[in-house]
Amino acid sequence: MADGPRIAIIGNAGGGKSTLARDLSKALQTPHVELDRILWNMDWTPQPADAYSEQHARAIAADAWIIDGFGRMDSIASRLRRTTAIILVDMPLWMHVWLATERQIAWHRDAIDHPPAGAAVPPPTEALIQTIFHVDHEWMPAIRTMVDEEECRGKPVLRIESVERLRHGLDTEDIAHLSNAR
Repeated sequence: MADGPRIAIIGNAGGGKSTLARDLSKALQTPHVELDRILWNMDWTPQPADAYSEQHARAIAADAWIIDGFGRMDSIASRLRRTTAIILVDMPLWMHVWLATERQIAWHRDAIDHPPAGAAVPPPTEALIQTIFHVDHEWMPAIRTMVDEEECRGKPVLRIESVERLRHGLDTEDIAHLSNAR
């Protein structure tokens, strides 16, 4: 698909970004890139920075994509500049912790359909919760500012700030708004 939508779905861990991205990718028939798959090895150790940067640059250079995840902080600005639209999943901290905990429990019960990063084992729970707190306090203020800057440049931004909105998913109007932006 030449010159298609380039939509970044960004927000803290456990917020349903990948599920939203898969649904949107299917609706728009646009390739989906899950950043967790290029950020993490199968044992939850991070990819070397240069390998991640190379794969990220290749992904955002494509003509059309739906990219979900936050990846490395130093890659966010270039990704957001390249977007045609942004979905910011920005729920309260406790909700990200709750949803991530639900996913961990489902994983341990072998009831997870799409494991993050395609990993065979869940991430260590303590490290996951620490990451969620770190991202909320250290990254999200800067991410909100970057998203606001892109919105001021005229890019459509859809903010998902509640689990009700997340579980409602994207409606036809949302999809049209995101896909028609160029």
